[in-house]
Amino acid sequence: MANTAQSKKRARQNERRYDVNKARRSRIRTFLRKVEEAIASGNAEDAVAALRAAQPELARGITKGVLHKNTVARKMSRLSARVKALSAA
Repeated sequence: MANTAQSKKRARQNERRYDVNKARRSRIRTFLRKVEEAIASGNAEDAVAALRAAQPELARGITKGVLHKNTVARKMSRLSARVKALSAA
């Protein structure tokens, strides 16, 4: 348990950051789910629109420290390839 004033403050800050980061992760996952659903439905226009909406959210996840840069790059690459394949078909 936190004993010093500094450790108590860090514990409070960590709780707040946890809540903020949890909300950010949830928001990012929602955008990713919308892309996945658009791909599953087979609607290329919706998939492209959902992907365009998800890109800045993923980038924001990097800058806010919620996601790692390479994780986002991998997700974007895979989603883009799937949307592109859907548009070509």
